[in-house]
Amino acid sequence: MAVAVGPRRVESPGGGLIGQVLKHADLGVAVCVVLVVVMMVLPLPAMLLDILITVNLAIALTVVLLAMYTQDALDLSVFPSLLLFTTLFRLAINISVTRLILLHGDAGSVIHAFGSFVVGGNVVVGLVVFLIIVVVQFVVITNGAGRVAEVAARFTLDAMPGKQMAIDADLNAGQITDEEARIRRDKIQREADFYGSMDGASKFVKGDAIAGIVIVAINLLAGIAIGVAQQGRSFGDAVTTFSLLSIGDGLAAQIPALLISTATGIIVTRAATDANSNLGSDMAAQMLRNPKPLFIAATVLLALGLVPGLPKVPFILLAVIVGSLAYGLRQRQRDLAANAVALEEEETLKALPPPADAVTKSLSLDTLELEIGYGLIPLVDEAEGGELLKRVGLVRKQMATELGLVLQPIRIRDNVQLASHSYAVRIKGSEVARGELAAGCLLAMNPGDADPSLTGEATVEPAFGLPALWVPNGAREQAEAGGYTVVDHASVVITHLTETVRSHAAELLSRQDARTLLDHLRERFPAVVDELVPDACSVAEVHRVLQLLLAEGVSVRDLVTILETLGDRARLTKDPALLTEYCRQALARQLTQAAVDPFGTLAAVVLEPSLESELGDSVIQTTDGSYLGLDPGRAEAIVRALRDAVEAAAESGHRAAVVCSPKVRRHIRALAAHALPRTAVLSYNEILPSTHVDAVGTVELATEGSIA
Repeated sequence: MAVAVGPRRVESPGGGLIGQVLKHADLGVAVCVVLVVVMMVLPLPAMLLDILITVNLAIALTVVLLAMYTQDALDLSVFPSLLLFTTLFRLAINISVTRLILLHGDAGSVIHAFGSFVVGGNVVVGLVVFLIIVVVQFVVITNGAGRVAEVAARFTLDAMPGKQMAIDADLNAGQITDEEARIRRDKIQREADFYGSMDGASKFVKGDAIAGIVIVAINLLAGIAIGVAQQGRSFGDAVTTFSLLSIGDGLAAQIPALLISTATGIIVTRAATDANSNLGSDMAAQMLRNPKPLFIAATVLLALGLVPGLPKVPFILLAVIVGSLAYGLRQRQRDLAANAVALEEEETLKALPPPADAVTKSLSLDTLELEIGYGLIPLVDEAEGGELLKRVGLVRKQMATELGLVLQPIRIRDNVQLASHSYAVRIKGSEVARGELAAGCLLAMNPGDADPSLTGEATVEPAFGLPALWVPNGAREQAEAGGYTVVDHASVVITHLTETVRSHAAELLSRQDARTLLDHLRERFPAVVDELVPDACSVAEVHRVLQLLLAEGVSVRDLVTILETLGDRARLTKDPALLTEYCRQALARQLTQAAVDPFGTLAAVVLEPSLESELGDSVIQTTDGSYLGLDPGRAEAIVRALRDAVEAAAESGHRAAVVCSPKVRRHIRALAAHALPRTAVLSYNEILPSTHVDAVGTVELATEGSIA
């Protein structure tokens, strides 16, 4: 038999009795307020008064329970208005009851029950109980709650400017959104309004207590007078009847009033403790936090039970109960502590790799490491003002901006094998750079025209190999006044690290990094990547081209242009070096801008045509690529001549680039890589046509077998 199952129909929030009540709540409140006023004017039957007195008691009980289970005072922000309505409702009942007492000498079953059953029919006892309830409500609870509300309102208003400034600071720092700031400001305003209202609303309770005393006195005195003078009762009968009714009315009114005033005290004191859970759980958690006070209390109770003359049963019974509670609490704390230790051990065991994995993990190498001696540890400790960690993070950002290279996180660790103020840079476990700093000194570098009279320990700047001096920390102003460039230890390390990363950028770009760059680019330019990889080029070939570009300091940030060029040329050749030359030509604007001076002029060192022709004829093509087939001595002479020409241009104030034909460009670059690592070697195709080229030097062929 098939059963059709469909979605269950759910009533909308607007349907049903509760929905209708919530929908018309504003109208209901208005009607109730009008009815309360009518109650004060029109006489009500005794049965209706019994119902209204019961409703008053139920409302008071509900309010005090709501106050106990409210987590935040603002969750019951209508409490001041609620306090006004309940007080007005209670006074209206008092007036109606007074009318019935004075007119008929009867006020219904509830009043009669309070007057006879609750106080045992004894007028004096009833009067005393009533007065005690009034004193407790007026002197103790209402007075204290009013004072707490007054202080809370004052402190809340005083703290408003500071809270507003804190919100503005968080908003300006980007820690919160505009919407969150608006919500927090609204909450502060609501808190101020709430506590200010509570400060005034607590006066309702005081006035209600005073009104209760006055109403009981009026009912008692006026009832006796009316009973004797108008109703013909005897004095004793009038006293008995009207006393019980007046006291019953007072008790029926003051018990709900006591509950309401208790709720007032709970609301204001709970707001002061800033609790985040209900009152019962807070009290239990905080009072049963430590078993030691309970053990002491049990001991004292037991000692009192053993004192001659005092009853033994209650003291010893309470001592056993409190002691059992303390013992159970201590056992629970021990179990929780044992469970926490067991859980921590379990987590530790889970975190430990299996033996085989531990061996495998020891084989992994960090891509880039910075090792420091123990004397340089303060540079890393942020508590001592060290900025090295933050600045290392900036190096990664700088490399991404300049070269398009996304570095893996750089690990910094101390190495006891290094000298105290030494550091070393490692790439994949191998040391590639090392430096040593002078303790308590700054590095002062001479840009060329500084005061030579400055004294200090001669050294060499580790990043660029420039002559420099170690000067004491106190000599900074003197060195700067003399024209020196002064840097601290952290700047020396960061500069050396940056230049090391820049010179080894090709090695730091892994194949996985290339894959990550392609995947990231695919999200924005899917056609460029999908057309190239894997049909025209593999990831390995793209990786090799990017490495060759980085090896010459060419940024691969414009990855779209590089991949588009590879997409055009990769079907014609698979030679990575030749593909790299095509990519360089496509990046001509970038290469030209990096080589020109601030005035847009490219200072060039060019090759004499016959020498360039000789180099072109020396290129040998093989299946693995091309290379120069030069005699080692002649190759060394060419490199020496290139270096002399570039240095001569530098002495005349030019930062020159070597310019040659596309055929021999990469081979000249390979020859001059070690002698001129920071000199750009450009082909004519890599220079924009609009660029002004100034030939500041020429490498010529003087005689056969020699270079001038």
